[in-house]
Amino acid sequence: MAVAGLRGVLWQRAAARLQDARTVAAAPPGARAASQMTQDMLPGPYPRTPEERAAAAKKYNMRVEDYEPYPDDGFGYGDYPKLPDKSHHERDPWYRWDQPDMRHNWGEPMHWDFDMYIRNRVDTSPTVVPWHVMRRHFFIFVGTMLVMFVIGGMYPSYMPVGPKQYPFNDLYLERGGDPNKEPPVVTHYEI
Repeated sequence: MAVAGLRGVLWQRAAARLQDARTVAAAPPGARAASQMTQDMLPGPYPRTPEERAAAAKKYNMRVEDYEPYPDDGFGYGDYPKLPDKSHHERDPWYRWDQPDMRHNWGEPMHWDFDMYIRNRVDTSPTVVPWHVMRRHFFIFVGTMLVMFVIGGMYPSYMPVGPKQYPFNDLYLERGGDPNKEPPVVTHYEI
């Protein structure tokens, strides 16, 4: 009896320890697996004076002339630089990047929406064919398909089908034929 009671207590302690371990190991709410940003990498307050603007440009390894922060509209961008909306496809593929798969160098600021502009997502590079030509080809294709659907609806065509053929003299006995009589010859073809 005492052994059973001890086992029950030990089981409860083990369950409590497991619950504590799960609570400690759980990520805090709002944490992202890939963020891991230190405090100095997070955007600071919006720069109001030229000195704050120069300090923010230095923080992001940019020249003061090239530095332009996001507008202070309440979205929390702070002093983070507003970079051009260009995909990584537009960057030089033959340059020796520190991160060749991202075409990114160490210390270079990343676009706020960088995950939208990586190479397997949006491509903002100029197209070889002008947009009006692509649009015209698209509408010609869609128009041709619509005309074909309308014509196919007006004049349907079906595969030719012959009468169903059954074995054993067209299932003469199975369909209730007289076993004492000779079944009629059924021919499903002409030569």
